Amino acid sequence: MSRLVYLDGGLVPAGEAKVSVFDHGYLYGDGVFEGIRCYSGVIFRLRQHIRRLYESAKSILIEIPMTPEEMEAAHVKTVAANGLKDAYIRTVVSRGPGDLGLDPRKCPTPTVVIIADAIKLFPPEMYETGIKTLTSGYRRTAVDAHTYQVKSLNYLNGIMAKIQANLAGMSEAIMLDSHGFVAEGTGENLFIVKDGVLVTPPGSAGILEGITRGALIELARKDGIPVEFRNITLHDVYVADECFLSGTAAEVMPVVELDMRKIGGGKPGPITNRLRKHFYDIARTDGTRVLYEA
Repeated sequence: MSRLVYLDGGLVPAGEAKVSVFDHGYLYGDGVFEGIRCYSGVIFRLRQHIRRLYESAKSILIEIPMTPEEMEAAHVKTVAANGLKDAYIRTVVSRGPGDLGLDPRKCPTPTVVIIADAIKLFPPEMYETGIKTLTSGYRRTAVDAHTYQVKSLNYLNGIMAKIQANLAGMSEAIMLDSHGFVAEGTGENLFIVKDGVLVTPPGSAGILEGITRGALIELARKDGIPVEFRNITLHDVYVADECFLSGTAAEVMPVVELDMRKIGGGKPGPITNRLRKHFYDIARTDGTRVLYEA
């Protein structure tokens, strides 16, 4: 079945879903986005994703031309129209078409795109074996650069770090903040486990505080696992009992090696596996249910 894409108020065939070459999202990366998952017909924490989308847009002065309720309904409609029970949803709001200059006043109408399709960030077997990583020389955006809390279309430092990992034959790269503390992966949040305590960098490390990250923190607390938010050094990761990455696309991905050093026993740890199971248990119920046509 040909995919249908939501574009500025309506559904169009994927091959006809086109935006202007003068759109500032294309010309300058001027826009915001969300990555959202649908599990068994339930869009996981859709309202939280929509809230973050609107907060990101507000931060960079983009006025989305529809209400949050209309945006939520558009997501449900797009998934249902494609008949997808399990999907990855990419929502993009760009500044819209303008001229070749930077001035956002020349872009009167933002462009809204919602794509629902499949995604496989890592092979399924890697969730059982874990992945090997390296430390990237590319840093996360400094906290005084304003946009680090915005899920923007500017992902070049993450892309360059990913290229570095690819060239080294690694699955992923770990990025540091401007002070040299561990921040996150190229597109995922990071956790370590030490002596039964779950530790993750604070927002001040220049991380995007992910929806999946928040869910895992809640699950850990319900499971009686202590959670700490503090700066993490590379040494902390090297000597951790466990490490994993989390994100909408990655879900819960165990990290078993960083910079040629095995983490813990060199395989996914018990707390990582428990949280991954708990996450899958709630993913099919914690969200907005899609109503499909018979």
